[in-house]
Amino acid sequence: MDTPQFPETSLLRHSLFEDAYAILTGSLFIVLGIVWLKAGGLVTGGIAGLALLVSYLAPLPAGVLFTLLNVPFFLLAGRAMGRAAMMKAIVANFTIAGFAVIAPFAFRLEEVNAHFAALFGGTVIGAGILLLARHQVGVGGIGILALALQKSRGWNAGRTQLAADAFILLAALLFLDMGAQRFAISVLSAAAVAGVLIVFHKPGRYTGY
Repeated sequence: MDTPQFPETSLLRHSLFEDAYAILTGSLFIVLGIVWLKAGGLVTGGIAGLALLVSYLAPLPAGVLFTLLNVPFFLLAGRAMGRAAMMKAIVANFTIAGFAVIAPFAFRLEEVNAHFAALFGGTVIGAGILLLARHQVGVGGIGILALALQKSRGWNAGRTQLAADAFILLAALLFLDMGAQRFAISVLSAAAVAGVLIVFHKPGRYTGY
């Protein structure tokens, strides 16, 4: 089923400055959320979850791993959403990597409540993904795939993301000694990310592009 997306009118098109500001802000939100989840010893879904999972096993910032894991999906962004979207995705991902490198020098979270970290970190990541999606920027291989499926088939991006998150969280349970409680809190963080997209990212509700 074809799903109407954005009206073809130049009056609704975002300016270059608006796109750039959205990429900066959305990328910062994503890194902030990842930092909170890492401080809580948690994992979440999507590429952010994979990046966190690997960051517990390798001495690299999760934000940098986020970008490295996304490299194979840049081509998908180009085919599914156009060359402009692919270029925006590349810029956003390297912006995320840059913020991830800077973050340890900007602030340090020494003690956080895991439940709050899950809700706050997951919600902030979801808000960052949503902000970028408003400007036709997909970040995260699964996020790009989810947005492409929503555009082509009308599948809700949040629900698609949530299904993929389940597999990533199960992988974390297998490879990390996180325990049942920490796993359950990580599931909460993934639900927080997806919840933002399910509630706020719906075709036809937003007319700018």
